[in-house]
Amino acid sequence: MKESRTWLTAFAVVMLVASMAAPEAWAKKLDEAEIRIEINATDGDAGIQVFLDGVGWDTMQMRGPNGVEFSIAAESSIGLQGITEFFFESAEPSFEEQSLEELLALFPEGIYKLKGTTTKGKKLRGKARLTHALPDAPVQISPVDGEGVDPDNAVFSWEAVADPAGSEIVGYEVIVECEEPEFTKTTALVGADVTSLTVPPEVLGQKDADECKWEVLAIEESGNQTISETEFEID
Repeated sequence: MKESRTWLTAFAVVMLVASMAAPEAWAKKLDEAEIRIEINATDGDAGIQVFLDGVGWDTMQMRGPNGVEFSIAAESSIGLQGITEFFFESAEPSFEEQSLEELLALFPEGIYKLKGTTTKGKKLRGKARLTHALPDAPVQISPVDGEGVDPDNAVFSWEAVADPAGSEIVGYEVIVECEEPEFTKTTALVGADVTSLTVPPEVLGQKDADECKWEVLAIEESGNQTISETEFEID
């Protein structure tokens, strides 16, 4: 009888511990959680970007090495409907207002943990790692600032960016756009071994397209990215 009571007591303790751990252990995971640093080398500024993707949720909190970074509570119709994909970027003061070193001090390397609740009251969690492995600015070869581009032979090229210490460049994003007379834009992701992109004639719009620019972003493996941009003209 004593052995039976002892077994029942041990079983009750195990069940109590299991029930206390269950909500966190069984919490649904976010499908994606990313935090990264974006530097605009041309404009001389930098900021933080966060991207989340998961089942519909109405509350979310991110906690980093410095404490709580943000808390979100969706209300009214959005609270009922729930949020799935969520993206934001911080303000990007110039390096004269806030140096890169000051930004990195505000957002130290490490794990940023996310906890939230779904619209059905279930726990939701995730985590993202922020690193300070920052790509150098891509050097744009052609076209350079103010140079003319033939829409029928529009080739945009840049120099390969060296791998940051402890990381590697995984690819580049190229953005080409013109504002006038009608807005056109194309975005392409290419591999780390690619250093040029040919843009089809229709992307650059009409021959008298104006206010055109192109950007190339060097992306390292944790997601941090550095942008170079320049303006060009249509020949």
